[in-house]
Amino acid sequence: MDGPKKDHEYARGLTEAERERKWPNVRPRNAATLILLDRKGKEAKVLMGKRHEGHKFMPGKFVFPGGRIESADRLAPFCAPLPAMVEEKLLKRRVKPAASRPRALALAAIRETFEETGLLLGRKQGAARAPAGPWADFVGHGVTPDLSGVSFIARAITPPKRPKRFDTTFLSMDATAIAERIEGVVTPSSELVELVWVPLKDAQALDLPHITRVVLKELDARSAQGMGHELPVPFYFERNRQWFREEL
Repeated sequence: MDGPKKDHEYARGLTEAERERKWPNVRPRNAATLILLDRKGKEAKVLMGKRHEGHKFMPGKFVFPGGRIESADRLAPFCAPLPAMVEEKLLKRRVKPAASRPRALALAAIRETFEETGLLLGRKQGAARAPAGPWADFVGHGVTPDLSGVSFIARAITPPKRPKRFDTTFLSMDATAIAERIEGVVTPSSELVELVWVPLKDAQALDLPHITRVVLKELDARSAQGMGHELPVPFYFERNRQWFREEL
């Protein structure tokens, strides 16, 4: 594991970025987001969603679908586990990490992607048992999450005094994992008002949050190295108004 570095190019960029800090400080909530990659064409494309302009947090920005862990994510069904090395890295640098945390993060990312985009990721194998709530709706479509294709791309903690704070795990899956699409989820009044598949090399031209811009750069570099689970995973956090990049 590489020690934290504030002189890394991406960490310096995050430190130099302007941020409004007028909100009471809160503890970051555990969250996960999913980067879907379509590699069928000559160049890889990434799925981005535009947030509603009425949101207090990052209005109008293009982001990856995702959100915080819910209690049901620890009980949701799955048909194949995370790769062992992904699970191992997801447990690093956590305060009192529960053994169920890596799986819950991956399932939260898959659930949030379904809720925000209508995309169901997994295998079609008939309805499975699930806790009441969003997972009952998910498996009701005959799809069970498959965690074997999940990659760990990055982790970042929102700095203090922002309107919301998350300890976000950025995961990735291939678009071939999409088992079904539910229409009518993305509307002018929904959380994401637009979905676009953008060539990875062109995504930086979108209106992005600072950390999303950095994660896309990390993803591009990781993709060029083959996306192996053994590759180090960057962890970004702020300390005394200075951003650091550590490798897990």
